[in-house]
Amino acid sequence: MKKLLFILMAMFTLTLGAQAQGPARVPAYPGVIVRVQPDGDTLHVFLRGDERKHFMMTVDGWQVQEDKNGKICYCKSRTRKIDGEKKIVPVVTRRQAHDADRRKACEQRWLDRHGVKKANN
Repeated sequence: MKKLLFILMAMFTLTLGAQAQGPARVPAYPGVIVRVQPDGDTLHVFLRGDERKHFMMTVDGWQVQEDKNGKICYCKSRTRKIDGEKKIVPVVTRRQAHDADRRKACEQRWLDRHGVKKANN
């Protein structure tokens, strides 16, 4: 009886230890996702990262983020002080993102002029 109780307690302890580790990191969806902008325009994006740290980028590599109105806009990189450390964080702009084939020259100039850089995938 003591042996059975010991085996059950050992299994219970191992089960709790396995659950305490938390889920393994799962990569983002690997394919292209078509997002529809509020004005009806479509944008093809990739998701990069895992469940802890992730971001969205256009097919040609520009980092984008959805704003509070549901519009997908370009992101600038800014240095912010977080928990006493300087970290580079993406800041969403007001400029709506477009696919490369529908991006006009003025939009490309805006990206260059405002320091928006391509995402590191």
